[in-house]
Amino acid sequence: MLLRLPTSVSEAQEYLAEGAVPIGGATLLWATWQRDGFPEVAMSLRELPEANVLGRDTAGGAVVLHRIDDRVPDVLRLAAAAVGTGAVRRTATVGGNLVGSTLRCLLPAAIVLNARATVLESDGVQETDLAELVSKRPVLLSLRWRAPIACAYRKLAGEAGGPPPLVVASAVHVDDGGERLRVAVRDGYDVLSGSTSCATGTEEALYALRATAFGDLPTAAWDVVRAQVAGLLGGLGAH
Repeated sequence: MLLRLPTSVSEAQEYLAEGAVPIGGATLLWATWQRDGFPEVAMSLRELPEANVLGRDTAGGAVVLHRIDDRVPDVLRLAAAAVGTGAVRRTATVGGNLVGSTLRCLLPAAIVLNARATVLESDGVQETDLAELVSKRPVLLSLRWRAPIACAYRKLAGEAGGPPPLVVASAVHVDDGGERLRVAVRDGYDVLSGSTSCATGTEEALYALRATAFGDLPTAAWDVVRAQVAGLLGGLGAH
């Protein structure tokens, strides 16, 4: 297998056009390749500057999860820290987790940050939303968001060999209409999300969320959402 390491976006686009298979840390691909055969040409973005940015409002697709620290909002930092083992986090990338994984452990955090994705497609660099990123699975160059004023994250303990553990993420942003709460939940392999104004207080915000897709959550999962939202908004003085 020939591994391409582009150092510019134009070079990466050229390799894609030639049929190079995008990889991150290959943590999710290696076993499949060993079983089905390795591609002739693969491409990693680890040398591409645009895919290695990391800051308060951005994270590159080639950033390994081990690098995600307190430069980013806590909701994303905690989500990255909860993925796999230390060995996995030193290899797995943001792009691999969001685009290549069925678990998408970072997706709830990205949703509540209201992140946008910069992606590389055959016709060049485009900006898209997370729904399109997940459905079309293009090459992720980077995520960008506006930093929230508060956020929270919780991942429940899972059983070995069992279903994916429940994940709840939330964040409060300030927009033209005032403070707005966003919540995302991974329940099994499904990711649900909703948002509401914080202006009327915690109980009213929870009532509004319960009227969204969260209405179908099991009671135990909703109790985790309720506790997280109450703690987050209570810390902001919303009662």
